[in-house]
Amino acid sequence: MAMTEQQVQSALKDLVDPNTKKDFVSTKSVKGIKVDGDTVSVDIVLGYPAKSQLAGIKAMIEDKLKAAGAAGATANVSFKIVSHGVQKGVKLVPGIKNIIAVASGKGGVGKSTTAVNLALALAAEGASVAMLDADIYGPSQPTMLGINGRPESADGKTLEPMMGHGIQAMSIGFMIDPDTPMVWRGPMVTQALEQLLNDTNWKDVDYLVVDMPPGTGDVQLTLAQRVPVTGAVIVTTPQDIALIDARKGLKMFEKVGIPIMGVVENMSLHICSKCGHEERIFGEGGGERMCKDYNVEFLGALPLDIQIREETDAGKPTVVAAPESRIADIYRQIARRVAVKIGESAVDHTSKFPNIVIQNT
Repeated sequence: MAMTEQQVQSALKDLVDPNTKKDFVSTKSVKGIKVDGDTVSVDIVLGYPAKSQLAGIKAMIEDKLKAAGAAGATANVSFKIVSHGVQKGVKLVPGIKNIIAVASGKGGVGKSTTAVNLALALAAEGASVAMLDADIYGPSQPTMLGINGRPESADGKTLEPMMGHGIQAMSIGFMIDPDTPMVWRGPMVTQALEQLLNDTNWKDVDYLVVDMPPGTGDVQLTLAQRVPVTGAVIVTTPQDIALIDARKGLKMFEKVGIPIMGVVENMSLHICSKCGHEERIFGEGGGERMCKDYNVEFLGALPLDIQIREETDAGKPTVVAAPESRIADIYRQIARRVAVKIGESAVDHTSKFPNIVIQNT
């Protein structure tokens, strides 16, 4: 019996995408339906990088269509990443579609480790990713990405990004000797940050992850006012001291109109490598309570694990060192949720439409 397009639509309306937690019709993922007698083919375009998810979603849709009465069903599932809205009055950076700021109120909570694994997880899901190390006083991304050497400049004005594990990267750490302290005042730091962002030849980047310095000072303010940030991810540990500062970081982004994509709780529990005993060294549930208080999403929790520290210190973070591990899986889930949240925010059309000027005639 031939299926109607209406029946196909309603079958897809019943299906919930496990990543967006919404059906494929309301997220406007259905781009084309072809009905030929009792065989159906649909084109689904997801708004987030989903390399590891494509086969599962394809099978899910095809099974659903067959259950709804199609003799044969084909789902062509792909993804496309577009630019999304940023703060008012801030221009997009050429070559970059979306910027994700990874921040924390205080140091030592594993923000850089979370940032690098988030970037590598987005890349593993098929996105084109770059990393900007905005921590001028303590640049750690060169070490974490295992990159040595200095960036080149083809024209003497702009820098070519360095490459590590397939992602583009720029850091002040590439320009200075590792043992040299940056004895700089605020204005020099903010100027350096703007130059690193604007004078790098970024190449067709879907997501630029910015590893922010801890705190809510000069650099954070510059970033909030002059850098087109699509959304921010806050990293905290469960203990009260870290949460007090994480809340400040969250409020800062709210004040400057940057949407919070969610909170990642790092070092949430320790699993003994000898006996497997689990202990919540830094307290329990702090990140989730904070999310409830501010009505933001809890993106996920990572264990305090020697593997994460060893692999990141060695320049091969967990997502690339142990892609099949449970920890890499958590990072990828967090990355997909961040990408989905960005995909749900307003699309930026500034690059598409010319300004229409009406003059008195």
